[in-house]
Amino acid sequence: MKVGRNEFFRQATLRLCSSLEIEKAMFNCLSYLRDFLPASEMLLTIFDPNLGLIHNIATVNLTGIRKPFPSKPLSEEAIDKINIDIGAWKEVKILDRLDLHPAGWILSDHVNLSATSMMYISLVIEGKHLGSLVFLAEGKGLFKKSHAGLVAQLREPFNIAVSNALRYREVVKLKEIVDDENQELTRELRYIKEDEIVGADCGLKEVMDMVRQVASLKSPVLLLGETGVGKEVIANAIHYASPRKDKPLVTVNCGAIPESLMDSELFGHERGAFTGAIAQKKGRFERADQGSIFLDEVAELPLSVQVRLLRVLHNREIERVGGAETIPVDIRIIAATHRNLEEMVRAGKFREDLWFRLNIFPVMIPPLRLRQGDIPALINHFIEKKAKELKIHTPPPLSSIVLERLKEYHWPGNVRELENLVERELIRSRGPNGNRVLAFEQFRWPRSSVGEWRVPDGNSPLLSLNEAMSHHIHLALEQARGKVYGPDGAARLLGINPNTLRSRMKKLGISLSDPPKPPKPLLSGWGFSSP
Repeated sequence: MKVGRNEFFRQATLRLCSSLEIEKAMFNCLSYLRDFLPASEMLLTIFDPNLGLIHNIATVNLTGIRKPFPSKPLSEEAIDKINIDIGAWKEVKILDRLDLHPAGWILSDHVNLSATSMMYISLVIEGKHLGSLVFLAEGKGLFKKSHAGLVAQLREPFNIAVSNALRYREVVKLKEIVDDENQELTRELRYIKEDEIVGADCGLKEVMDMVRQVASLKSPVLLLGETGVGKEVIANAIHYASPRKDKPLVTVNCGAIPESLMDSELFGHERGAFTGAIAQKKGRFERADQGSIFLDEVAELPLSVQVRLLRVLHNREIERVGGAETIPVDIRIIAATHRNLEEMVRAGKFREDLWFRLNIFPVMIPPLRLRQGDIPALINHFIEKKAKELKIHTPPPLSSIVLERLKEYHWPGNVRELENLVERELIRSRGPNGNRVLAFEQFRWPRSSVGEWRVPDGNSPLLSLNEAMSHHIHLALEQARGKVYGPDGAARLLGINPNTLRSRMKKLGISLSDPPKPPKPLLSGWGFSSP
């Protein structure tokens, strides 16, 4: 292909500056240069004079991005040769056989040295040597002076593109460090002491006894319980009661990570391990070194990842994706699931050997319906917490009648459902038309907990209609704090006109100052369900 020098420079520069990810930029540039050069591969190398190492930052060929070769030490002869080349950095060097260069051996695992031609250009910006851009071609004597002349035109774009790409990599690394630090700060803010766990002395007393028994050990812990019971809270309690409390606690939601990214997220990856891996990345296990890792919903792990997790438990070591180095890790594994792992093992969906490893110290967290004594404290805790988040300086009170009904609810979503319900009710209480009392009017009360009529036990007589109506009006008035009219009045709660309610109160002899009459034992609750 024949084009003018200006057009060649323009098109090559556009492709070289097409991405801050140097691998993509180099591949785009090589795809264009293939029509002008015999090059089949392009490498970016950086020489570290302090360590005497040469680093392969990026490697691409005509089919795509390749894995860079590991950093390698150089002989004194090779270092002297590189220093001489840096002194004559304006020249584009051509080498017909790599085995004739003192540093050629570093590519011995990569190409056939005696049958590979090389052309390279030193990259220098503001007097600082950045590295070398290397072109390789299969065969001897393939690069000519005309090819060197074309590449020489691109020296400045190469310098600028590589400099920007290296700075971008540093930003990415710094961002990862900041993200790690932010995660650690977030964990500190979420630090939960044992005496701050609601129910530690009541419904969770046995659980907290087990936490104290296992916290100081290295043994894996398996937290079992329904969704929303607070498994992460207990995992935090175990970590912060252990000798590892000053080290990181890394949380992994195993069900939220795509299977294709699972290995990279858990074990990390080397730069160039796959498309888009522009920098080395530490996985969650490495980040948790000397601390704890909480594997939430561990039953969702694919079988292939379960095998590698088993190795971590057995050998306490990992390998990054695309890496050959074995990395030791000192971690305490806390796993959690709401699934029946024993049934999954029988069904072949969970490895039996991994289950045995994780099931050393199982902790069963009871559902909220079995911890009714914790519900008042939990509601008060969430009212205080959510009121601060919603900037409600004086949260409305909770009716004692409603509290009793909340205690009777079966709570399929457990503590998480209760927290969401309190937040929703507080949101509804805001503003001039908000409720003066938390009545949970929009909550769909279960039929078993709203005072259904039922066949009485024994020979107790039924309540008369007037008695039942009188009692229900008393409850509505108490819930509305004696208010009949308005959006939060008793008439609105009962779904009738305020004048009609006044008339019935007068007929039944009900005064606003009267206390609610106690129910007879024929009711399963305090009254009828509000419409």
